[in-house]
Amino acid sequence: MLVGVGLGPGDPELLTLRAVRLLREASAVFVPGNLAYDLVRPYRPDAVVLNFPMTNDEDYIRTCMEENADRIAPHAADGLSVFGILGDPNFYSTFSRLCEVIAARYPEVAFATEPGISSITAFASVANVPVAGGFLVSDGNGPESRIFMKVRKPAALAASLSEEGYSEFVLVERMFMPEQRVYRGGDLPEKSDYFSILFARRPHA
Repeated sequence: MLVGVGLGPGDPELLTLRAVRLLREASAVFVPGNLAYDLVRPYRPDAVVLNFPMTNDEDYIRTCMEENADRIAPHAADGLSVFGILGDPNFYSTFSRLCEVIAARYPEVAFATEPGISSITAFASVANVPVAGGFLVSDGNGPESRIFMKVRKPAALAASLSEEGYSEFVLVERMFMPEQRVYRGGDLPEKSDYFSILFARRPHA
């Protein structure tokens, strides 16, 4: 299995306890650059630094992705491997794209992620800016997803969003608590807990 582990915004003291445990337990650790390596080095000095170029050359990016997939897959197929990445592996990260390439070339490899402190929440702390109410996060493109917190009537909200073109829905109640539940698609309950998050996404164009 390959686990994408969030390393946080760049301070080694902001790694989670779970991130440290997985780094220590993994049979192999990979990172996309020297900054990530500096964060994992106290726990895994043997981590392998891979090349993920910052470029708009899609052919070169694809070639590097395939080369990295070929290096990672043999380790991930036989045991626990970790890909340590700055921030959170599910927010604007290289990890999801890497998984797509590995899945196409090595379908026997399974994937999972462990969250890290993202730049979005770290920014609020560094800038001393409390955030409340709705807000938009963008990489410069138009939003294709929306996240709603404290959703008390998820089925009704999903029905309303469907009229706006949203078709993929995931509801998580009481996340990381003993009563955690995950609902997908049309299986949303009429009512949900105060500690709930609804994710909605439009289909790709």
